[in-house]
Amino acid sequence: MKPKVLVTRKVFPEVTERLAAQFDLTSNDADDILSPSELAARAVGAEGILATLTEKFDAAFLDSCPRLKVISNIATGYNNIDVAACTARGVMVTNTPGVLEDTTADLAFALLLAVARRITEAEAWLRAGEWKKGFALQQMIGRDVHHATLGIIGMGKIGQAIARRARGFDMQILYSNRKRLAAEVEAQLAATHVPREELLARADFVVVMVPYSAETHHLIGARELSLMKADAILVNTARGGVVDDAALIEALRFGRIAGAGLDVFENEPAFNREFLSLKNVVLVPHIGSATLATRMKMASLAADNLTAALTGKMPPTLVNKDVVKR
Repeated sequence: MKPKVLVTRKVFPEVTERLAAQFDLTSNDADDILSPSELAARAVGAEGILATLTEKFDAAFLDSCPRLKVISNIATGYNNIDVAACTARGVMVTNTPGVLEDTTADLAFALLLAVARRITEAEAWLRAGEWKKGFALQQMIGRDVHHATLGIIGMGKIGQAIARRARGFDMQILYSNRKRLAAEVEAQLAATHVPREELLARADFVVVMVPYSAETHHLIGARELSLMKADAILVNTARGGVVDDAALIEALRFGRIAGAGLDVFENEPAFNREFLSLKNVVLVPHIGSATLATRMKMASLAADNLTAALTGKMPPTLVNKDVVKR
């Protein structure tokens, strides 16, 4: 019998057809977000799961799915998976790094530009019929991005891709990271390592690009926002929960910082609706990697990982490498 595989959300037909040729496939073509009980029910007997960030895999789920061998996440991050619990049970966890960095960096820079130049606010004003005087000297005045200071918190591959884009705008680049980059990489990026508090105090634009974990929960909260310049702009394309959304709303509402661009939110898609009352924030629905080419690469790599795990091979991007020693 073919191993049973569950695909938790709708993916590209090319990917499901390839998997269906090798496995007994159950696919969520309706693209519903499955509740924990629905997920557990559909996963009964499954040996492999092709998953997304909308599903949570904890110890209780793993105990209900004893035949499971691999959870293949279609994402670079895997904070939706209890990796330690998987490793303890011999379940492989895989992710999709190396295929979405440039696309996500593009989106981060797009948000930065959109907030700085008030793009969504200006478009809404135009669409509402408020543009009546043609050119006006003080109309929709924004701020320059070129020659400004950019602070990047989290200088992994995406952070470095953002820095490369910033060089084209002649920005001064500061970064904060758990581990300092090699001197030659710093030189290539023209980036200076500084403590996080100094970065927050000096940067005109702050981009948060760290993975979510208990350690990074509310990494940017009321205290950190208070360290930023009053005319600074914050961009979060990392994960919801890295920024304290309630504290950010208060800072935006009372002008403690000038603006924000957000691709991710706490409790998404049930994000804090108070954001909608603010004109100085640009909001997009977690589309950092959302180009056809990149999403196809992500899904294909996830399928490669799952196939390898279920055919006795080493998945290309295995997260919990200790599991193979068990």
